Amino acid sequence: MASTRAWSDLPVQLQSALLKLPSLFATDSQFQAFANTLENEDHFTFGVKSAGADKTWAIILIRVSKSKTLASIGSYEDALFTLSALPQQWEEFFKAVPLAPYQSYWGLLGLNNKQKGVEILGDEMAFWKFAPFWRRALELLHDAHCGPIKAEEEPETEEDHIVGRYIYANVPIWGRSKIFYEQSGTGNQDIVFLHTAGADSRQYHGVMNNPEMRRKCNMIAFDLPGHGRSFPTEKLPPGTHTTTEDSYVGAITAMVKALKPNKPIICGASMAGQVCLAVAIRADEVGAGGTIPLQGCDYLHMERQSHDRSPNINQSLFNAELAYGMMSPTAPLKNRQLIWHLYSSQAYGIFHGDLDFYFGGWDGRSRVGNIDTKKCPVYMLTGEYDWSNTPAMAQATCEKIPGAKHKTMLQLGHFPATENPGRFVPYLVEAIEHIQGTRE
Repeated sequence: MASTRAWSDLPVQLQSALLKLPSLFATDSQFQAFANTLENEDHFTFGVKSAGADKTWAIILIRVSKSKTLASIGSYEDALFTLSALPQQWEEFFKAVPLAPYQSYWGLLGLNNKQKGVEILGDEMAFWKFAPFWRRALELLHDAHCGPIKAEEEPETEEDHIVGRYIYANVPIWGRSKIFYEQSGTGNQDIVFLHTAGADSRQYHGVMNNPEMRRKCNMIAFDLPGHGRSFPTEKLPPGTHTTTEDSYVGAITAMVKALKPNKPIICGASMAGQVCLAVAIRADEVGAGGTIPLQGCDYLHMERQSHDRSPNINQSLFNAELAYGMMSPTAPLKNRQLIWHLYSSQAYGIFHGDLDFYFGGWDGRSRVGNIDTKKCPVYMLTGEYDWSNTPAMAQATCEKIPGAKHKTMLQLGHFPATENPGRFVPYLVEAIEHIQGTRE
């Protein structure tokens, strides 16, 4: 294996991979889906370098155009923007199966968990704008260097057991909403699934079709107002959506009251993982009989940016790319592509408004210690590949909650229920059985 020092010169270290890149660019359907547009008649160039490398001939340059994409060696001054990271970080990125958070450059960049030594040189707005190009180019460069990452396979579902319908509900702050929900399963344990920020409950189809879960549970999943298949509320004009604890908990409470599940377990990931903790605090109000926060903690701070609702950046590309970089690289490809699709299909401002809650809007640091886990048990689960809400952050929160449990989920990331339902369900069943066994 090459030493870390060798990675200070990326063109030398990746020389053989660079020779393969032009043909990979030309034949890769994903890259061509981004590049093959009249808007790319004029080329642009971006660079990839190790921090501290000589600027003259130690930079990989990728020249993108509609007709042909080329790779060469040059100076970062010739690039519109350059992705820079420490040599040891690139060494981790280019391993056959990278460990978290090195599975994507998003993980290196960190956003709320910034990695030292990672920076964007040049036009930073162009970096955000052209995220699909550099993301896929780095994936192809990785594959050219050490071969494609072997993703897990998932059997096709032959019969779908999910039924859906609409219901009207009055939600605090947001107002009256026409909400879409789905149901499956005939078991005695009621469980309500909550989707992630800027997405919808299609994320849970793999779980809701799982035979064990259908025998064990009555499963309900709904789209928040303005998300997925639910209608927007009249109170919020397009682009003004924001999520607060009261509106979010209020929406869950309204659905529980309308559908009348018996002491349901509330389970959700990301911002829904955070609200699961809020639900546990307010269990009597909601009528909850336990929570399973996925990718959750008591507080998450991030310096907010508006690229996810900027008029200068296509949110259907940017939001999907950001989400794509938070998953396990070994999850079935079709499931990772489903996450990309879901995040590309939401309305303007929905993702950004949800992040108002996820990044800083939720603060349970002084409150989670008061959760009564005899009445509402809490079992936290965190995917090891999530660099946004890490297992360490979840564990630190768990330790503040008397009687709570936490487990790290291997080979799963920020969207465990969608990425790999087969891997996720055993963790979920364990959490459900813990709650059933400890609840008064």
